[in-house]
Order: sequence, then C-alpha cells, then structure tokens
Amino acid sequence: MSTNSIKTFLLLGLLTALILWIGDLVGGRVGLVIALVLAVGMNGYSYWYSDRMVLSATGAEEVLPEHAPELHGMVSSLAQRAGLPMPRVYVIPEEAPNAFATGRDPEHAAVAFTEGVLRTLDREELEGVAAHELAHIKNRDILISTVAATLAGAVMYIAQIAQFTAFFGGWGRSDDDDSGGGILGLLLAAIVAPVAAMMLQMAVSRSREYLADAEGARIAGTPVGLANALGRLEEAAEREELLCASESTAHMYIVNPLSGEGLARLFSTHPPMEERIRRLLEMH
Repeated sequence: MSTNSIKTFLLLGLLTALILWIGDLVGGRVGLVIALVLAVGMNGYSYWYSDRMVLSATGAEEVLPEHAPELHGMVSSLAQRAGLPMPRVYVIPEEAPNAFATGRDPEHAAVAFTEGVLRTLDREELEGVAAHELAHIKNRDILISTVAATLAGAVMYIAQIAQFTAFFGGWGRSDDDDSGGGILGLLLAAIVAPVAAMMLQMAVSRSREYLADAEGARIAGTPVGLANALGRLEEAAEREELLCASESTAHMYIVNPLSGEGLARLFSTHPPMEERIRRLLEMH
C-alpha cells in the first residue's frame, strides 16, 4: 500500500473519530450513538445514490457509441488498458472545460466530460484526462471521496446542533458521563469541528488526486498529455465558470471548478496545479 493510500485511510479514521467526538459532546453516549447512526446512514445513501444525484445535478446526458464513436472508442481503449469494465459515458452541456468520474464501484461507474473539454483539448490531452478519471475508478477514489464528503457534512450538521444547544444553555455535564459536554465543550465543537472536518476532507481529496494523476499517466502511456491538459484546464477555470458545480461536488472534478485566490486556494480540495504538473513531468 502506498504512502498516500495509508494517509487517506488515516484521515478517514480521523474524520470518523471527529464525528463520534462531537456526537459525544452534544449528547453524551446517546449523542455518540446518534452520530454513528447518522454517519452510517448518510454513507449508505451516498454509496448507492451519489452517482445519480451528481449526474442529475450537472444536467449530464449519456451518450451511446453511435452518438460519439470517437469518444467511446477512446474511453473503451483506455478502460481495457486499465483492466476496467467499460464505464457509461456522459456529456455535460457546459462550455467550461472539465471532467469527473462517479459510481460506487468499477462495475457501476460513469465518466462525464463537459462539451467545452471535448472542444478545447487535443487527442493526447483528452486521453490524459480520461485516463485520470479511469484511475479514480480503478482506485475506488469515488467511494472514498464520497465517504469523506459525507462524514464532513455530518460533522458540520452536528456542529450546527451543538451551536444551537450552546445558545440555549446546553445540557451541562453530570458525573456519569452520559450527558453532553457542557457549554464550553459545545462551543468548542461548534467552532473547531467544522474547520477540522473541512481540512481533513481537503487532505483526503488532495491525496487521491496525486494518486489518480500518477495512475492516469500510466494508463495513458505518457504523463505529457495529462500535464498539458491540466495547465490548459487551470487557465480556463480562471476565465470560465462551471455553472453546474457546487461546493459539495467541486472535489469530484479533475480541476477545481470553483477557482479562487488566497485563502480560497489554500482550502481547495485540489492540490496546487504547479505541483501536480511537476510530479507528472518528473515521470517523463
């Protein structure tokens, strides 16, 4: 197992611990159990339905081989190289160039490309992008990222409950450790937990992007196409807004569709583009 993979599972463990800790602070042992049930329930729902939700939200339309023979042929060839079943192929009616993969496992996967990315990139660059998305499918990154996003969302939801509870006086703390964490504990949970959850989700997402870049370069047979594509997509993201993207789905795209500067970049779910390109070119 690679260092990045070990790091990913440690970060997911920390996210799980965080949701249990905040649940305990809000409602003691009862709160801890509720937080655990909430986390499991949200993860289960995301596992089965997240792909349909994101494809529907983006307005993506499935394209068949007879509609886009070149695109289907390219994805099929790369999938065979990667040892994957052929994923469903979707096109998003957006001009901003970008792409993502979704699906709970390789047998139920889909790759989606914006109309803009299909027009903007040349063949080698588009192969690099498609290979990157297939790498996410092969590494089961979609499931991992969905779990991370769902856990982070659950933490933030419970933190809002903690804030509300603290505002109205909290439960106090009894000697039997069955009640909540008192006003100070609730305030700590309400303030610190959402930031910690966001940082952990960001770290998970960044680790998986580096892995997908490296694996994608191997699937494509060269890192150059992907490196060039990333540079072009980054420039385009600064000029063109991807209207269908949101904070909850931004981590799925090959390039962050919600570009920003300063703190916004610091807290991005994607690694610095310069570092991604540097690592790829070192493979050449």
